[in-house]
Amino acid sequence: MEKRSELAGRELDRFDLAILKILQRDNKTPQRAIAETVGLSAPAVQRRVRRMEENGTIVANVAIVDPSSVRQEITLVVEVEMDSELGHLHDQAKRAFTQAPEIQQCYYVTGEIDFVLVITVRSMTDYEALSRRLFFGNNHVKRFRSFVAMDRVKVGLSLNLDARKEGVEARVDRRNA
Repeated sequence: MEKRSELAGRELDRFDLAILKILQRDNKTPQRAIAETVGLSAPAVQRRVRRMEENGTIVANVAIVDPSSVRQEITLVVEVEMDSELGHLHDQAKRAFTQAPEIQQCYYVTGEIDFVLVITVRSMTDYEALSRRLFFGNNHVKRFRSFVAMDRVKVGLSLNLDARKEGVEARVDRRNA
């Protein structure tokens, strides 16, 4: 069974991609300004945004907060290796990682490790408490390795929508032919 976002990705045309590029830069951009930029009416932009929200293309509208402004200046990248390949153990770990507010991102990956986590905390004491709870407190975590970020060189969640442009334009041209 295909995921909703995979289905939604096939339905995007050049207007949808143009709208998404603008919203990724600033999701508070007025719809009439988006409409002028992409060459549609404001109601058409509103319908498209609503459709992309409903089908899962747009997952959330959020504010990106500077961690230092809320005194959460320590960012760590943590590799986690489980002691077993049992699916239910990985599912338990996914639930625990999802529920920890300190974990900003969690990836289930291939290779020698099972998970890569991006964690933001106020202090190393906070990280120690988190690691005791999530890693030392879990008998199925074989090992974990932490890397403390020294500098935030690039942080973002925007997708490169230009990479899809050629395929989308070709699809739109075939539909209009």
